[in-house]
Amino acid sequence: MAPNARLDHRNPLVFDTHELGRRPGALQRLTRTIDAPADLGIQGVIGVPEGAPVELELRLESVMEGVLVTGTARAQAEGECVRCLEPVGLELEADFQELFSYPDADDRGRVIAEPGDDAEDDEDRFFLEDGLFDLEPLLRDAVVLALPMQPVCREDCPGLCSECGALLADDPDHHHDAVDIRWAALQGLAGSLEDGEKDEMSGAEAGVDEKQEK
Repeated sequence: MAPNARLDHRNPLVFDTHELGRRPGALQRLTRTIDAPADLGIQGVIGVPEGAPVELELRLESVMEGVLVTGTARAQAEGECVRCLEPVGLELEADFQELFSYPDADDRGRVIAEPGDDAEDDEDRFFLEDGLFDLEPLLRDAVVLALPMQPVCREDCPGLCSECGALLADDPDHHHDAVDIRWAALQGLAGSLEDGEKDEMSGAEAGVDEKQEK
């Protein structure tokens, strides 16, 4: 990812590497708890609610071409069971690692005169900007990879009844009497005939009553 807009050091997901220095092998460990940004997770499925606490543990290592960032994010994710639609909560732990390159060095750590000449290569790289790096894109990718694409409240969740939507976990014996579709039409015809016979009988009884009155 090529450098673009200037980073704001006040952003809790922006980190400063000046104390680390550029000496290869230098290490720095950081811990920080931030409020989750909006849409952190799989939209419409499961994610970390906006504003929820996210604990970050980072290890910054200075290398020839930049700063290697290794870390873990921990938070409580919330979503909906894909089978029964009941709320789902799980402890999220997402690991990540990425190299943030110096803007004046190539992928071998060699100093270059004009950074960003190769646009295609820059699109796949993360850069330091004035010694700062933005963790948010890396965090978002790591969280999405760590979350289940189809969350369930439990592995054996029976889901909902496909006919009436009843929660099967609450009523394991729930069922509907199956009707063979080959006989459904005949049952409908039989019902029509029964209704017709009842109408005829009602008409006949009415005729008998009229005769008796005369």
